[in-house]
Amino acid sequence: MKVSCIDYSATGAFSPLVLDYLNRDSKLQPFYAWFPEISSFSEVIKQRNFPSAQRQVLVAELRRQYEGVELSGAAEANLSALAEENTFTITTGHQLNLFTGPLYFIYKIVTAINTARELQQAYPAQKFVPVYWMATEDHDFAEVNHFTLFGKKYEWELEAEGAVGRLSTDGLNELLDALPEHYPLFEEAYTHSATLAEATRKIVNGLFGEYGVICVDGDTPALKQAFVPAVKRELTEQVGYKAVTQTNAALEKHFKPQVMVREINLFFLDENLRERLVLEEGRYKVLNSGLEYSQEEILRLAEEHPDRFSPNVVLRPLYQELVLPNLAYIGGGAEVAYWFQLKGMFQAFGVPYPVVMLRNSALYVTKANAQRLEKLGLTVPEMFQELPDLKKRLAELLNQEEVRLSEQQQALEAAFQQVEALAQSIDPTLVKAVGAEAQKAQQSLQVLEKKLNKAIEGKNNTAYNQLANVKEKLFPAGVLQERVDNLLTYQTNNPDFIQSLVEAFAPFAHCFTVLEEE
Repeated sequence: MKVSCIDYSATGAFSPLVLDYLNRDSKLQPFYAWFPEISSFSEVIKQRNFPSAQRQVLVAELRRQYEGVELSGAAEANLSALAEENTFTITTGHQLNLFTGPLYFIYKIVTAINTARELQQAYPAQKFVPVYWMATEDHDFAEVNHFTLFGKKYEWELEAEGAVGRLSTDGLNELLDALPEHYPLFEEAYTHSATLAEATRKIVNGLFGEYGVICVDGDTPALKQAFVPAVKRELTEQVGYKAVTQTNAALEKHFKPQVMVREINLFFLDENLRERLVLEEGRYKVLNSGLEYSQEEILRLAEEHPDRFSPNVVLRPLYQELVLPNLAYIGGGAEVAYWFQLKGMFQAFGVPYPVVMLRNSALYVTKANAQRLEKLGLTVPEMFQELPDLKKRLAELLNQEEVRLSEQQQALEAAFQQVEALAQSIDPTLVKAVGAEAQKAQQSLQVLEKKLNKAIEGKNNTAYNQLANVKEKLFPAGVLQERVDNLLTYQTNNPDFIQSLVEAFAPFAHCFTVLEEE
C-alpha cells in the first residue's frame, strides 16, 4: 500500500474554519483550550481529575452493556483499565448508521485508535482507551437508515419514531436478503440483537475489538445520574443558552456558528418519543405530546427518572465529558466547528473542556483505479480538480490542447481596422458595412473554435470517458469518497482494509491521507 499526504487546503473540501484551526490562526484561539498536538496532553492529563466513583459506575454499566458480547483481550483489558485513575479515554461519536454508513464512520474510530496509540507511546505511565460514543438517543432515522454499496443505495424502509438506538431490528431481514452477498458479521448482529444499539455495538466490536475499542451507550439511567445536576441547571437557569449565545457573538465576527442553541437544550425521551422541552408561561412543555410540568414536577422527574432527559447537540458533549475520563474528542469538520461554540458553556458548568481533534480523512485508490490514472498520465492530487479542468489537463497530456483562436481574432480585427480606414478615406458611408462584416467574421471564428474543440473532444472521447469514470469512483456524486461509499465496498475485495487505515492514519500530522493499492 502506497501512502501519501495532501494538504487539506489543496483538496478544496474543507471549510475556512477548519483550515484556520489547523494553521493555528490567532482569531480562533479563544474558542478552544489546547491545540491537538501530543505535547498538549501533558497538561490536559494533569487537569483531568475524574471521580473514582464515576469510574466504578462507568465500568459496571459497560459490563452490563457488553453482556453476551465476546470481548477480545484488548477490549477486555481496556474496559477493566477504565476503573484505574491513570486511565483516560479518547472519544469519537457517531450515529448508528446502517452497516456503518459512509466511510467516515470508520475513519473516526481509526483516528481514535491511532490517537490512543500515539499517546500511549508518549505517556507510558497512563493508559489510553479509544471510545466510540454511540448516538443512540438521536431520533433522525432518515440519516441512519441507508448506505451505499458498490454504487447502489440500500434503505431500511420503516416508519420510526423516538430514539434510533431503541428500534427493533426485526424488519431488517428483507434488506439483508437484497444484498449482493453474505456479510456474516452484519447478518449475525442484525438478526440476533433486540435493538439497533445492541447490533451496532456488536458490529463495532467485531470490526475494532482487536484494537481495544469500547462502545458507550449513554441512553441508560446509570450514566444519566451524573447528568442530573446539569439537567437541573439547564432547566432552571438556561446555562447552555446564555453561555453559547455569548460565545456565538464573538465567533460570528469570523465564522457563522454551526449549530443553533435553544433556550432549553434538552429533549424529553420516552418510548417512541423524543421531543424538545420548552418553557412557556412558567410551564415545561414537551412539544407534540400534550405533556407539561411545573418546575417542581420536572425537577423531581429529573431526580427520579434522569433517563427521560436527553441532551441535544449542544449539551451532548457536556454529558459525554461528565461520564467519561476523556481527554480528546475526535470529529469531522462540522463537529469541530460546533465544539468551538461550547468552551464557554463547559466553563459555566465547571466541566473540563477536552482537546478537539479533526478526524483523519482519506482517499482510497484501488489498484484498478491507480492503473487507470497511470494510463491517463494523471496523479491523485490532480484528481481533486473539477472535471472540466481535468479534461483540459488530459488534453495537454494527449498533445491536444484546447484550441484558442485569440491570435487569429486579433489579426482579423487589425485587418478590418485597416479596411475601415480605407473605407473612411474613399466613401465614409461604407464604414458601417465594414463593421458589420467584421462582426460576422469574428463570430465565424468563434463558431470554428467551438467546432475544432468539439472535434478534439470527440477524438479523445475514450480517454475522457475513462477520466470521468475514475473521477466518479474517487469522488462519487462530486464529493469526497468518505461521504458516500461504505466500508464493504472496499473490505469485500481487501479484507485488510481497516488494518491498512490503522497503518496509514497519523492523527497529529494534520493532513489528508491518500492510500493507493499497489
